[in-house]
Amino acid sequence: MAIRLEGKKAIVAEVNEAASGALSVVLADYRGVDSGNMTALRAKAREQNVYLRVVRNTLAKRAVQGTEFECVNDVLVGPTLFAFSMEDPGAAARLLKDFAKEDKDFEIKALAVGGELLGADQIDRLAKLPTRDEALSQLAGTIQAPITKLARTFNEVPTKVTRAVAAVRDQKKEAA
Repeated sequence: MAIRLEGKKAIVAEVNEAASGALSVVLADYRGVDSGNMTALRAKAREQNVYLRVVRNTLAKRAVQGTEFECVNDVLVGPTLFAFSMEDPGAAARLLKDFAKEDKDFEIKALAVGGELLGADQIDRLAKLPTRDEALSQLAGTIQAPITKLARTFNEVPTKVTRAVAAVRDQKKEAA
């Protein structure tokens, strides 16, 4: 069924809005994936704040025009699923990488982040990025490490003095 001009404009505007606010995008070929698996993928995407959309290539090219994802135009061949990460740059990459492991028909085409187009073989580069919470905990651990070491050092001084006094006491007892 053909989409009318108003519908096409709405799709382009919706995808452009998502692309403008997204941190990264992963493109995939979904041919051969059954509807039940796609529904499950969409549910997981909603939980992780990943915007999933299947769009005609001509509309997709118009939608990403003027955004940092304009670089994906070269890989828009055949049916394409767009997965935009809205909060966590690695969320869409992790989601689609895990889904591709489960469903052999699902194939990742490419990904883009910061205006740079990356091949499908570099999905791990984006998928292994820590989430916001993981990054904050790593930062807190890094900041806390010198303070912890200083506290241990201060705690060791009285222990060493106590050991030295005990050693002197033992020497005097043996001498006497």
